[in-house]
Amino acid sequence: MASEEASLRALESLMTEFFHSCTTNERKREIEELLNNFAQQIGAWRYCLYFLSNTRNEYVMMYSLTVFENLVNKMWLGVASQDKMEIRSCLPKLLLSEHKALPYFIRNKLCKVIVDIGRQDWPMFYHDFFTNTLQLIQSPAMAPLGLILLKTTSEELACPREDLSVARKDELRKLLLEQVPTVLGLLTGILETIWDKHSVTATTPPPSPTSGDSGELLGSLLQGTVYSKLLSQPIPQLDQESLQLCSLALECLAHLFSWIPLSTSITPSLLATIFHFARFGCDLRVGAGLKSKLGPSIYSSSSSSSSPNGGSAGGPGAPPPSCPVNGSTAQAPGGGRADRARLGVLAMTCVNELMSKNCVPLDFEEYLLRMFQQTFFLLQKLTRENNAHTVKSRLQELDEGYVEKFTDFLRLFVSVHLRRIESNAQFPVVEFLALLFKYTFHQPTHEGYFACLDIWTIFLDYLTTKIKSRLADRDSVLNRYKDALVLLLREVLNRIQFRYNQAQLEELDDDTLDDDQQTEWQRYLRQSLEVVAKVMELLPSHAFSTLFPVLQENLDVYLGLQQFIGTTGTGRRLNITAENDCRRLHCALRDLSSLLQAVGRLAEYFIGDVFAARFNDALTVVERLVEVTCYGSQISLYDLETAVPSVLKPDLIDVHAQSLAALQAYSHWLAQFYSEVQRQNQARFINLITSAMDASAPLISAKVPEKLLLSACHLMVSIATTVRPVFLVTVPAVQNIFNLITDSLARRLPPEAQVLVCRALSNMLLLPWPNLPESEQQWQTRSTSHASLLAALTRNYRQLRASANLQQRRVGLDDMKAELHQTLRVLRDIVDSISGEATKSRQICYQSLQESVQVSLTLFPIFIHQPDVTDEMLSFFLTLFQGLRVQMGVPFTEQIIQTFLNMFTREQLAASILQEGSAGCRVVEKFLKILQVVVQEPGQAFKPFLPSIISLCMEQVYPIVAERSSPDVKAEMFELLYQILHHNWRYFFKTSVLASVQKGVSEEPMENEAQFIAAMQAFGQSFLQPDIHIFKQNLSYLESLNSKHKLYHKKMFRTTMLLHFINVLLQVLVHRSHDLLQDEIALAVYNMASVDFEGFYSAFMPEFLNGCQGVDTNQRTVLGRNFKMERDLPSFTQSVHRLVNDLRYYRLCNGSLPPGTVKL
Repeated sequence: MASEEASLRALESLMTEFFHSCTTNERKREIEELLNNFAQQIGAWRYCLYFLSNTRNEYVMMYSLTVFENLVNKMWLGVASQDKMEIRSCLPKLLLSEHKALPYFIRNKLCKVIVDIGRQDWPMFYHDFFTNTLQLIQSPAMAPLGLILLKTTSEELACPREDLSVARKDELRKLLLEQVPTVLGLLTGILETIWDKHSVTATTPPPSPTSGDSGELLGSLLQGTVYSKLLSQPIPQLDQESLQLCSLALECLAHLFSWIPLSTSITPSLLATIFHFARFGCDLRVGAGLKSKLGPSIYSSSSSSSSPNGGSAGGPGAPPPSCPVNGSTAQAPGGGRADRARLGVLAMTCVNELMSKNCVPLDFEEYLLRMFQQTFFLLQKLTRENNAHTVKSRLQELDEGYVEKFTDFLRLFVSVHLRRIESNAQFPVVEFLALLFKYTFHQPTHEGYFACLDIWTIFLDYLTTKIKSRLADRDSVLNRYKDALVLLLREVLNRIQFRYNQAQLEELDDDTLDDDQQTEWQRYLRQSLEVVAKVMELLPSHAFSTLFPVLQENLDVYLGLQQFIGTTGTGRRLNITAENDCRRLHCALRDLSSLLQAVGRLAEYFIGDVFAARFNDALTVVERLVEVTCYGSQISLYDLETAVPSVLKPDLIDVHAQSLAALQAYSHWLAQFYSEVQRQNQARFINLITSAMDASAPLISAKVPEKLLLSACHLMVSIATTVRPVFLVTVPAVQNIFNLITDSLARRLPPEAQVLVCRALSNMLLLPWPNLPESEQQWQTRSTSHASLLAALTRNYRQLRASANLQQRRVGLDDMKAELHQTLRVLRDIVDSISGEATKSRQICYQSLQESVQVSLTLFPIFIHQPDVTDEMLSFFLTLFQGLRVQMGVPFTEQIIQTFLNMFTREQLAASILQEGSAGCRVVEKFLKILQVVVQEPGQAFKPFLPSIISLCMEQVYPIVAERSSPDVKAEMFELLYQILHHNWRYFFKTSVLASVQKGVSEEPMENEAQFIAAMQAFGQSFLQPDIHIFKQNLSYLESLNSKHKLYHKKMFRTTMLLHFINVLLQVLVHRSHDLLQDEIALAVYNMASVDFEGFYSAFMPEFLNGCQGVDTNQRTVLGRNFKMERDLPSFTQSVHRLVNDLRYYRLCNGSLPPGTVKL
C-alpha cells in the first residue's frame, strides 16, 4: 500500500471524479469496483481512520465510514482482538472531538458504526458502551450527541436485523430492558428541567382553561387535580438549543415506546411531561402560519443515511443532495416556530405509541385514564371557540401533522380503549363525544373529515355490538347516547347536501377514479351514508323521520319541473334560464340524487323481523319512489333541452337513474310484502309492480342514455329474480319488452343492457314462483314460452352452422365473430343465473338451449385457431358444465370432452400457451377449468376420462409451463392436479373399510403409481421457482391433501418423498426467497416432520446440517443442539426460525475476508 497521505489524495480525486457530471457509467463502475476491493482488504480500516481524521471531503468520510460499517457487520469475527480494541477506542474519540464540526449525516453515520460495534461486543468486550452514552446524556454540552446515540441504540439493538444469532438478539433485548428505567428517568429529567427552567421566565399567561368563558365540558375531570393546574400554565418560550434537545428526547421516547412493554417505569411524571409538550401543537402562537407537514428534524439519527447514493454498501457514499453540508444547523427564518410545532407532533407520536398497545397490565390502567384526561384537555383546547378564532380556523392554522396525530389518537382511543374506559365513572363519555363531534365537523381538510368519520364508524360498530350482547338494558344504553347520535345523523346529512355545504362539496373531484374505482365525491358520499345507515340501525324511527322530510322537500322541486316544460321547433325545452335559478336547480338535483342513495342504503332496515313494525314507513318510501320513477319516464326529462346542458342534463339523468336504483334496493322488501299478501288483497302490490314496470319499459331502448338504460335493466332483473310475481309476464309493459327483444328487425341494445334484459325475461319464465305448490307453477306453458324466447334470441347464431365453412366465408368472418360473441354472452349469463336453482328450472333451460349447444360444439373446431372466439366458447361451455352438467347427460358430456381432448393437441396447447398473457393462455385456462369440474363429479360416469385428463395435464401441459417463469396456466393446471388427487383418491389408493380395520393400519395397495409420483414431483418442482402465488397455492394443496387423505402418512410419500419436501422447504426459508410465507412453510414442515418425529430428529436433521454449505463442524453442532426436540407446534416453529436465522448468521460471518490487496 502507498503512504496514507498519498492514498488520501488518490481517494479524494477518485471520489470527485465519481460524482462529476461528465464521468461515464463505465468509469463509475471501474471506480466502484476498485473501492469495493480496497474495502475488502485486511487493514483497510487503518487507512480509513486516517482519512476520517485528515479530510474535509464528505464523500471520502462517507466512504470511510461505509468501510467500517462493512467491517463491523460482516467481518468482525475475523478481526484481531487488538485491532478491535483500537477501533473501539478511536472511533468514539473521533466522535467526541469532531461531532460539532462534522456534517450531521456524517455524525449520524459515525454514531451508527459505534452502535454496531456495541451490538456485537457489549457488554463482554465493550463494557462501557452503554454507560458512555448515559454519561453523555447527563453532560449538558454533550446531551444532544448522547441522545442521538441512544436513539440509534434503540433502533439497532432492540429490533436487530438478521445478522445476529437468536441467542444474541435475546441477550441484547434483555440487557436493554434492564436499562429502560434509568433511560426513562434521564429523559424525563431533561424534559422537566427545560420546561421548568423556561416556565419561570414565561410572560403574559393566557386565560386559565377553567375560566368559564366557554362552559368547559371536561372541567369535572381535571378540577382539583394537579393536572388542571399544570396544564393551565403558559407554554414557555424555548430557545433553539432547548428546542433541539427536547426534540431529540421525544424522538428517543417515541422509539423506546414502540418496543418496551407498558409498565410502571413509564411514570406519571413522564406522562405529564409528554402532555406538556403536546400542548406546543395546539398553541396558535406556536404554529401560526404553518401549513407544511414538517419533515424529519435535521437532528434525526435514523440510520437511513447509511449508504446514500452509493451503489453497494462498499461503494462510494454521498451526502443527501439537499442537506446542509457544513456542520451548521442554521434555521430558515421562522424555523423556531416550526420546531415548536414539531415538539407537539413528537409528543403526540409518543402518546400514540403507548395508545396502540392493546395489552394493558392492570397496574397501568390508572395511567391510561390519566392519559385520556390529559389528551381531552387538549381536545377541549382545540375545539374551544373564542372571539378571535372559530374552531375551524383554529384547526386550519395548526400544523397539519399535529392534527393528523391527534386524529390518530382519537381513533386508537375509540378502537382500542373505549371498552375499558367507558364504564369508569371518572370518564364522561358523552362529553367526550360532544368534543369529538366539534372536532369532526370543523376539520379543515377532506382527508381529516374522512378520518373522523372512520372514528364514528368504529364507535357505532362498538355500540351496535354492545347492544346486541346486552339486549336487556338496550334502552338505557341507547338513551345515554341518543342525543349524540341524533346530532351526528343530522350533521352528516347536512354535509352531503349542496344546500348546506356547497363550497366544500364543489371542491370534490367527481371524474378521477381511485384504486377502489370510485371518485372522491363517491367516496365522500359512500362514507357518509355508511354512518347514516349505522345510526338507522340503532335509531330506526328517528333516522327515518329525519331523512324522509328532507327527501320530500327536494322531490317537490323535481316533481314541479313539469310546469316549466315547453315545446320549441326542435323539441321540448325546460324553461328555466336565469343563472341563479339554474344554479339552485343544479344544487337541488344533486341533493336529491344523494338523498335517493341514502334512502336506498336504508332498505335493509325495513325487512326481516321488523317488516311489520316498519311497514308503513317502507310503503310510504316505495310508493313515493314508484311515483318519481314513473314521472321521470313519462315526461322523459333526459330528453329535454336545457339552458346549461353540460350541467343540468347529467343532473336530470342522474336523479332518474338514482330513483330507479333506490327502488331496486327495496326489491327484498317487495318480495317480503308479496309473501305476506299472497292470499289477501293484492291490489296494492300489483299496482306497485305494474307501475315499476311502466317506469322501466320506456327506458329499454338503444336511444336512452346508457346510465339510465342500465338502471332500468337492473330494476327489472331484481323484480324478476328477487320478487318473482306470478303475474309479471302478463304486465303489458313486460310484453312490450318481450316483443322488442325477440323482434329480429329491432335495433340491438348495448351489450351489457342486452344481457341484463335477456336475463330478466328468462328468469321470469324459469324461476319458481314463491309460495306456490309445484302443481300451480304452470311449467308446461312457461317451458314453451322459454323455448320460443331462446329460439328468437339464437336465430342468427343457429344459422351460422350452415355457413360455417370459413374457406368460403372469409368476407363475413367479423360479422360471424360479432354474432357469436353477443349470443354466447347472453346464453352464458342465462345459464349462470339459474345454476343454483331447482332441477325443473335447469331442465327447461337446457331444453331451450340444446340446439345452440350442438351448434357451438360444431363451430368449435372451425374456430380453434381464433383464440378470442375459442375463449368465448369455452367460457360458455364452462358455465354449462358448472350449471347444467346433470341435465346434459353423460353421453353428450363425453362427446364434448372428447372433442376438446382431440382438439387440444400438444402443438395447439404450445401455440396457445406461448402467447404469454394472451387470449391463447386464457383459452387453455378455461379448458383446464372445465376439466376441474369434470374430475370433481362424484359417481363413476366420468371416471373413464381420468387417465387421458392426467396424461394431458402431466405429459402435454406441464412440460410446456414447467420451466416458464410466467404464472399463466400454471395456477389452473396445479388446481386441476389437486382436484384429481382430492376427488379421485381411490384411483391411486384402493382401500376397503374392512381391510383397514383388519390390518389396524392404513397401508393401502397403490395403483397408477407413476402418475401419482409425477404429480408429486410437479408440486415439488414448483417450490424451487420464484413465483410466490403458485408456491402458496401448492403448499396449501399439499396441506389440504394431508388433512383430508393423510398424504404425508402414505408409505409411498413417507419413504421416498417426505424428506425431500422438508429439505426443499427449509432451503427456501434459508434463502429467504419467499419470506412472506414463513409461517405457512414452518407449519408445513411441522406437519411433515410430525409423521415421524423420531426419524426427523435422529436421521433428517444431522443429514440436513451435514449438507449445509458455508458452516464449520462446531457451528453445525451448535445449530443441532439449539434445535430443541420438541413436538408441539409453537416450540417446533420457534426452533425452525432459530435454525434459519443462525444458519444465515454463521454463513455471513464465514463468508468474509477475501484475500488479496489493492493499491489506490
